[in-house]
Amino acid sequence: MDRNQSTLTYPEVNTTRSVPVDTKPVLSCPPVLCTAVLLTTWEVVLRDKPPCNRVYRGDTNETKGNCTDERITTWGSRPDKIPALQIDPVAITHDGYYKCEMVTPNGNFYHGYHLQVLVPPEVTLVQSKDGTAVCKAAAGKPAAQISWTPERACTTVQEPWGNGTVTVQSTCHWEGHHVQNVSCSVSHLTGNKSLTIQLNQGARTLGFPVSYFLIILCVKFSFFLVILVILGFIYFQRTNDCRA
Repeated sequence: MDRNQSTLTYPEVNTTRSVPVDTKPVLSCPPVLCTAVLLTTWEVVLRDKPPCNRVYRGDTNETKGNCTDERITTWGSRPDKIPALQIDPVAITHDGYYKCEMVTPNGNFYHGYHLQVLVPPEVTLVQSKDGTAVCKAAAGKPAAQISWTPERACTTVQEPWGNGTVTVQSTCHWEGHHVQNVSCSVSHLTGNKSLTIQLNQGARTLGFPVSYFLIILCVKFSFFLVILVILGFIYFQRTNDCRA
């Protein structure tokens, strides 16, 4: 290669990647075929932290860098063959931007990742009082979405936490709507979840309709009248026998 020839710089490719917390994501460098890699650099820019880097030199087979997070590792035993970066395991604090730069005799290649760490929310569904249900998706990242069955206009609030997670709480009032079972559906990038609860609305939430109990009462009353008639008949019969 002519030393006077300027080094080619290929367009930088950036992708967005979402990974669940506590997994082991692997970020790959751009594919470079049929050429020697002189220098591979991973630049790591985390949220609220100064940038750091991990560097591998192909001519001296040396690895160096100033990233202090031991969970961010590179290349394994063959950095010249697999110039990838692994986070083992990934945490919320690893949200950020990761860029691989590869210097070759044919030019420089780049690949960047906007990494988003996902945290599944803890979902609960409780009844706070008669006819009121509260569905909570706690400490999820990003914020979850809550819907109800049957559908109803409910009050939903979000409470952000300092670590990037968000708690979402939805409160629905069903009193006076003759609803016994309600379901809360939580939608999240890590997966969806649905819970069902049986409401206790005091005297209205009987296991059977009121008309059913009226029928039972009428039957019992009729049976009581029959017994009285039979007892009266027996009494008069004995009275007539005594007179005879």
